[in-house]
Amino acid sequence: MEKKIPRPVIKRLGLYYRCLNRLYDEGIEYVASKDIAERLGIKSSQVRKDLSYFGEFGKRGVGYNTYELMERLEDIIGVNKYWNVIVIGAGNIGSAIANYEGLRKEKFNVIGIFDADRSKVGRKIGRLTVKHFSEIDEFFKKNIVEIAVLAVPENAAQMVVDKLEKLGIKGIVNFAPVKLRTNIPVEDVDITLSFKSLSFKIERNIE
Repeated sequence: MEKKIPRPVIKRLGLYYRCLNRLYDEGIEYVASKDIAERLGIKSSQVRKDLSYFGEFGKRGVGYNTYELMERLEDIIGVNKYWNVIVIGAGNIGSAIANYEGLRKEKFNVIGIFDADRSKVGRKIGRLTVKHFSEIDEFFKKNIVEIAVLAVPENAAQMVVDKLEKLGIKGIVNFAPVKLRTNIPVEDVDITLSFKSLSFKIERNIE
């Protein structure tokens, strides 16, 4: 039976990968868990524990080979390949995501954006043109699509997910403020929770 990986560990893997990228760019060949921990503001024991879920890394007294660990994390996270992404919803959030070049740099290639509002259809967002949601079946026939970003109103989210699941989408990043009923992996993103967490820390003077 595959070992269940806690969600906080999965989230930290992306932070480790980004940190290692920066270290490699700085010409640092070997790095210790304490170096990664200091850059991320966590304990070195946490870094070692998180990585231990995926096997043995590094050598005692030497540390981790920066490039080799970065490559291992690429395999673990799945960023050793490009992922084709579509965005559903051409409002403020959807448009910002479709136009964000940082995703492409991280191997998430946004290849289409859709909306049910015909007044938005035909609008250019970066290098993409907004298509009507009714065109999505044809789009899936012509393209390999693996990830969908949902930036739609709450009352439309489940209908969209049901459609995407039938079309064979592999995963969803959900910005809609609703719990989705689906058998495929979903990553919920609630920006307001981050603001609430920050206000809590400010009120209590927590770093």
